[in-house]
Amino acid sequence: MKEEKNIANNPIHNLLTPQNCAVILIDHQPQMAFGVSSIDRQTLINNVVGLAKAAKIFKVPTILTTVAAKSFSGELFPEIQEIFPGQTPIDRTSMNSWDDKSFRAAVTKTGRKKLVIAALWTEVCLTMPTIDALQEGYEVYMVTDASGGTSKEAHDMSIQRLIQAGAVPVTWIQVLLELQRDWAHQETYDVVLDVAKQHAGAYGIGIRYAKSILGAHASEGGAAHPQSEALAGKH
Repeated sequence: MKEEKNIANNPIHNLLTPQNCAVILIDHQPQMAFGVSSIDRQTLINNVVGLAKAAKIFKVPTILTTVAAKSFSGELFPEIQEIFPGQTPIDRTSMNSWDDKSFRAAVTKTGRKKLVIAALWTEVCLTMPTIDALQEGYEVYMVTDASGGTSKEAHDMSIQRLIQAGAVPVTWIQVLLELQRDWAHQETYDVVLDVAKQHAGAYGIGIRYAKSILGAHASEGGAAHPQSEALAGKH
């Protein structure tokens, strides 16, 4: 009982919700992607776009940032910018986003203490601001499959370092489904499934299959849906 109480009282164990977190996408740019070898680059783009769409669907405050966009690294991936067409990324010179006043002001403005962060590269642009944010009292959830390092070892060792510092590793699909939480939330049900079909690989294939076999109201989310049991009973 004592252990359960401690877990309940520790904010880091609370689920992510659209009301308690902010999403931060750091330096998803061509030059930074060139140096990534810990993850297939096309998979990386797919995952970060899925994460960005999740933030958009649930109206989670989202910060976009680039480093030396005009002089070295190139513009933010257009696939991300299209999701937030009216938002200008915060461009910096510092490798550590936390050193940039405009970035810190944007984080403060969200009013959220849970920061969901993905970055290129893991060992630099994810590690540095995460450690500083933790020291400032924020809770950091690092999206490991929407981040990439210059080698698998660089990525893995950085994630281990950040776990030891108190950050929580998550994946983009985990964030999407944690924000949805209940398939009875009909206002986001269809768009969440659309994102899963577009970006969630085998899970997305399964959704398409379920719909083709059980019909339009199948239990597409992989969890009970009010109409799925009735449909299943007809087959």
